[in-house]
Amino acid sequence: MRAFYSDHHKLPLPSKHRFPVDKYRLLRERIISEGILREEDVVASPAATDEQILRVHSRDYLQSLIEGTIDSKEMGRIGFPWSPELVVRSRHSTGATIAAAEVARTERLGINLAGGTHHSFADRGEGYCVFNDVACAIRDQQSRFGHGSYLIIDCDVHQGNGSAVIFADDPHVFTFSIHGAKNFPLRKEESDLDIALPDGTTDGDYLEHLSEGLLRAFTASRPDFIFYLAGADPFMNDRFGKMKLTKPGLRQRDELVLTECARRELPVVIAMSGGYSPDLNDIVDIQSTTIQTAVELLT
Repeated sequence: MRAFYSDHHKLPLPSKHRFPVDKYRLLRERIISEGILREEDVVASPAATDEQILRVHSRDYLQSLIEGTIDSKEMGRIGFPWSPELVVRSRHSTGATIAAAEVARTERLGINLAGGTHHSFADRGEGYCVFNDVACAIRDQQSRFGHGSYLIIDCDVHQGNGSAVIFADDPHVFTFSIHGAKNFPLRKEESDLDIALPDGTTDGDYLEHLSEGLLRAFTASRPDFIFYLAGADPFMNDRFGKMKLTKPGLRQRDELVLTECARRELPVVIAMSGGYSPDLNDIVDIQSTTIQTAVELLT
């Protein structure tokens, strides 16, 4: 079991930019310092190749990012200013999920300490998502091992709209998103299973809906392989989440998901996805607990 990080590529963001880049470094430091993972099991991610990215994304979109010719409005939709560092970091974050899937296939668990960039479509990005890392990892697995059956369990507070569209016509990939009904994106796409919850949802209601959704998703998909997007943004203090889940509630969420995977002895890839609490320690607490829970249940 290994975890892959891509925070060694610093983004040159404006000083007032609100994306908490440091959460990735702090998470890596936490899981090592607390002994959740050994230092040698936390490794720098490889970069996704053009071939791996082009299995999902259009050549025009990739080329515009590489050359820096992408329209400013398109970059505005993504939410980051364009820079060569952004492209490099996005390649490595995508490569981390691809590498985690390779590890999970033989060792049951692979982790990307970032990733979960589910708002990226084939021909564009949005919502802090440049490339769709999970989609690239699934297409990479399909190209090497055949179709199989893949289940995406997306517990980020925002709907996985890009993933829903990318896999809309693929019967071998089942997309399950549990998210805020009135949260970003305003225009939702159609996943194989969507559970849209109201603002202010608390632990009990969330866990009840998640439990029902997991039963439906596993029954419908009969998966061979799981991708779990474990967002920290349903947390009650998140700036963008609008939900009221507590840290113990989020731990129970992870236990629900990962217990089902463990019971079926399925390989699991975990991507951290969103988290925007003003206190970065909250994000790190939640995400390190996800990793600890996965290690306890799957290894």
